[in-house]
Amino acid sequence: MKITEVTAELYAKPYDTPISNGKYTYSAAKSVIVRIATDEGVEGVGVCGAGGIAVSAADDAIIATVNDMRQALLGEDPRNVERIWASLYQPKIFGRKGLTTRAISAIDIALWDVVARAFERPLYQVLGGYTDEVRAYIAGGYYAEGKGLADLQDEMLSYVAQGATAVKMKIGAVPLRQDEARIRAVRDAIGPDVDLLVDANNAYVHADAVRMARMLETYDAFWFEEPVSPDNMRGSAMTARASSVPVAAGENEYTRWGFRELFETGAVDIANPDAMVLGGVTEYRKVAALAAAYEIPLAPHGLQEIHVHLLAAFPMPLILEYYNPNVAGLNDVMFHQKLELTDRGTVMLPQGPGLGVDVNWEALREHKVE
Repeated sequence: MKITEVTAELYAKPYDTPISNGKYTYSAAKSVIVRIATDEGVEGVGVCGAGGIAVSAADDAIIATVNDMRQALLGEDPRNVERIWASLYQPKIFGRKGLTTRAISAIDIALWDVVARAFERPLYQVLGGYTDEVRAYIAGGYYAEGKGLADLQDEMLSYVAQGATAVKMKIGAVPLRQDEARIRAVRDAIGPDVDLLVDANNAYVHADAVRMARMLETYDAFWFEEPVSPDNMRGSAMTARASSVPVAAGENEYTRWGFRELFETGAVDIANPDAMVLGGVTEYRKVAALAAAYEIPLAPHGLQEIHVHLLAAFPMPLILEYYNPNVAGLNDVMFHQKLELTDRGTVMLPQGPGLGVDVNWEALREHKVE
């Protein structure tokens, strides 16, 4: 089997109302989709997080990087994922971390989709097949213009009605006490039996992160995600030691070497690797092995259609991030098949080959950015 073509395209779908987390405001949901074709008719797709918070030169940089790497891919056997990854991760040529690693991520995910489709098995089984069902939480709770406490409560209750036994909300964009009021409102609405995850998206300096961590104990938070800058591992470790609430992080970390530092410094209790950022499936499985050695649970960040396989493939699976269209609008049109929550708050693993989902190119056409 040989690779015959590699393409990369940007898709974007504007939000009706922009949404904000602790640091950023997003006007659209965006993804770069890489498509790999082979001489045996097997095709795979990979996705990476697009750059920036609006359509920008960062998106062009990812696509240009994929196009540069295309020449190294043509004629290669897609099953040689380790050899291909090593040929693409050339720091002196493409850079070490950042947008180029995101480009590698999308390519690598597409390669693994090809590999699993060639085996005619779902990706999670090709990687190891640790479990067939994973728990999930619904991510939301963003700030938005005109969104009050009652609106936030209604949003979270809608997730519970959908079957979720865990929900996530954003903090960090307003003073601590105002966010505490938001947290209290959500806890009052969902009750004590639904797990509440809280995400600051790197909004705090470590002193304020410690104060928030101690507040969160009162509300029995399941975790405190990304309390400080991803470069402030010491501050993350200090926050983790300051309260009984576990600290989760890693969605902005790149490669196995970045996660080794996270684990060695005690910066996280729970790891949130994102295969669309850190270097793809090939690199994710190395992170999963490290996490198992440190006995750190995995709760991957990012597109559920990809990460459900990675969570289910390896030991130490904790919980899957699950997005509704109100947060990840492209998800609603990207694939023909949909992952659905069970009434137990879980997701069953797709049983189709590869990712187990097929891209709906017709529905995506109107969202393509030229």
